[in-house]
Amino acid sequence: MNVYDFTVKDSKGNDIPLSNYKGKVLLIVNTATACGFTPQYKDLQDLYIKYQDKGFEILDFPCNQFGKQAPGTNEEIAGFCEMKYKTTFTTFAKIDVNGNHAHPLYKYLKENGKGFLGDAIKWNFTKFLIDKKGHIVRRYASITNPSKIEGAIQKLIAE
Repeated sequence: MNVYDFTVKDSKGNDIPLSNYKGKVLLIVNTATACGFTPQYKDLQDLYIKYQDKGFEILDFPCNQFGKQAPGTNEEIAGFCEMKYKTTFTTFAKIDVNGNHAHPLYKYLKENGKGFLGDAIKWNFTKFLIDKKGHIVRRYASITNPSKIEGAIQKLIAE
């Protein structure tokens, strides 16, 4: 099993199989638009611009479970990110990452992610780095700025 076995919804409610991303390096992030870490959107976008043509994708999953910091509809959240941070990577539908209603993708990430194995997601902007084969390489805490992951992304792109 790997991340390609899951299907998620985009911000418009369409089913998107993650198998669409086969062969790409992925950074999966649970986000929020009203969080102290929200400015990380800029750093995420910078990475995306730099590496998207080399096979890198960011999968943005808004989550309202932490202090209700992702208010609004899916389309409002996507619009906010595009307008305020000029994001061009895909913002998916809002999901739960913990608890009984946690999305199956996040259940898998938590159970199989290296670093913090099995731990609940602590806050917004937890990041999972995925290799080209759909395997979890590493989990990064919210406080890890996306720019600090760049070397690991470069390495995976080169493999």
